Amino acid sequence: MSLYPSRVVLREVGMRDGLQSLSSVLPTERKIEWIDAAYAAGLREIEVGSFVPPERLPQLADTPALVAHARTLPGLSVSALVPNLKGAERALACGVDRLLVPLSASHAHSLANLRKTPDDVIAEVGRIRAARDAAGVKTKIEGGVGTAFGCTLQGVVPEAEVMRCLAALLDVGADDVSLADTVGYAGPGAVSRLFTQARALAGERLWCGHFHDTRGLALANVIAALGTGVDRFDTSLGGIGGCPHAPGASGNAATEDLAFMLDDMQIVTGLDIDALLALRARLTTWLPGETFHGALARAGRPLLTGASWTTLPSAA
Repeated sequence: MSLYPSRVVLREVGMRDGLQSLSSVLPTERKIEWIDAAYAAGLREIEVGSFVPPERLPQLADTPALVAHARTLPGLSVSALVPNLKGAERALACGVDRLLVPLSASHAHSLANLRKTPDDVIAEVGRIRAARDAAGVKTKIEGGVGTAFGCTLQGVVPEAEVMRCLAALLDVGADDVSLADTVGYAGPGAVSRLFTQARALAGERLWCGHFHDTRGLALANVIAALGTGVDRFDTSLGGIGGCPHAPGASGNAATEDLAFMLDDMQIVTGLDIDALLALRARLTTWLPGETFHGALARAGRPLLTGASWTTLPSAA
C-alpha cells in the first residue's frame, strides 16, 4: 500500500449533508449524542450543520447550538456549510473552525441549488475572506467545487471549467479547495484524471474528496483519489444523504464502510469501527423510516482470526 498515504482523515458530514436530505428533524439532544459518540469513536473532523435560513432547512436550524457544544471537545475541528456572506458572518460569530462554501461547476445546478452562477459564488468567497480577515480569526475557508464529474441537470461539466473554478476560488481567498461528485457520476478513471489535475493546480491546498455512492463506486473512487495523494474524505454515517437534484442518489461513502476498507489497507484512520457500527445502530432508531446505506452493517465483519479488525461480526 506504499502508493497510498499512510494516514487518512475522515470528515463526518452526515449531520449536515445527510440530515438536510431527510424529512425527519432530529432533536438537538440526539445530535449532541451523535457528536459525542462520533468523537469517542475517533472522529476529529465533523461538519455539524449549515448556516442557512432556518425556514429553508429546519433540520439544521440548531447549528449554532451544535457548534457551541462541539467546540468543548478537545482537538475537534468543527466545520459548517455557509451559502453566502450572511451565513459566514453567523458562523464566524459562533467560532466555527472551518467554513465550507459550496460552488457548483455546473451552471444549471448552481442556479437551481444556490440561485447564483459559479462566478457569483466565487465573488462571494472573496467577500467572505474579507469578513474573516476583518474579524481577525483563524477560521479556514474551504471552497467546495461540486458537480465536478457531471450533472443531472446540465450533463457534461468540462474539466477545464472545474479547474477554472478551483483556481478562481484560491485566487479570491479560499484557504483550501475540495472536489465533490455531487450526483454520483464519477468513476475511478475520471477521479484519477481530475484529482491529478487538481493536485497539480492546488498542491496541498486540495483539501478533500467528496463521493456519493449512487452507482456503488464511492469506495473505488476513494482508492483512485488516494492514488493521487489525497488523504481526507467526507463520509456520512450509514451513507445517509443525497442531492435534491439527483433522484435516487444515496449519500456519501458510509463512514463505517470506508473506515473498514482503509483499515484492511493498513492505512491509519484512528477510528474505532465497532464504535462506529454501534453509533449507526443508534442512529437507525433515532431516524425510523429513513433509508440507510452501506454494506458492513448488513453483512457484519468477516470471521478471520488475526485480522486487523476484531473477529466477531457486528449487528446492523
